[in-house]
Amino acid sequence: MNKLAYTVFVAFIASMLTLIAVHRLVPEQEPGDGEARAGITAAELARHDSAASCWKAIDGQVYDVTAYVDAHPTDPEVILAWCGRDATEAWRNKRPGVPHSARAQARLQAYRVGPLAE
Repeated sequence: MNKLAYTVFVAFIASMLTLIAVHRLVPEQEPGDGEARAGITAAELARHDSAASCWKAIDGQVYDVTAYVDAHPTDPEVILAWCGRDATEAWRNKRPGVPHSARAQARLQAYRVGPLAE
């Protein structure tokens, strides 16, 4: 019984040390890091121009709002009209001269893919 307990204890310690080593050796990545470094080109943005895949650029950042289309408070056509292109103008003019709220801005960050390439 002592050999079994010792073997289980050694296996547990080895597992914990492996997990710690992996955690320290593998760099942490932010969501979208791979694309964020290079930037999303206008051509890539343009490929996401439908309800099935709706990306929009706002103030130089690209957002994948596909999952939010049905939750948007207006008709889907309003948000879908801006898929695949720069929507900064629409973002800043929700109604003529009225930008989206700070709450909407905070919500938008959850959908960030990365920067729009120059």
